[in-house]
Amino acid sequence: MKTVAKWNIQLIIKEKIMETHLQLKVAFETYLAEHDKFEQNGVKASSTRARKALMEFTKLAKTRRTEIQDKRNSM
Repeated sequence: MKTVAKWNIQLIIKEKIMETHLQLKVAFETYLAEHDKFEQNGVKASSTRARKALMEFTKLAKTRRTEIQDKRNSM
């Protein structure tokens, strides 16, 4: 039973890490799209959305850095 519980915990941690990674990718793709709209088309609202995506990326990057450091320390 202990082995199964440990495996489930490891699976949950891996899923959380992949979720953070995918959220980072989405935030950056959103930034790129909004940046292009602002720079090429002059859409002012896109500048706000681009900045918002960058802030979300920053928060996720901090979370991911912590996850990486925790994994490194547990090795």
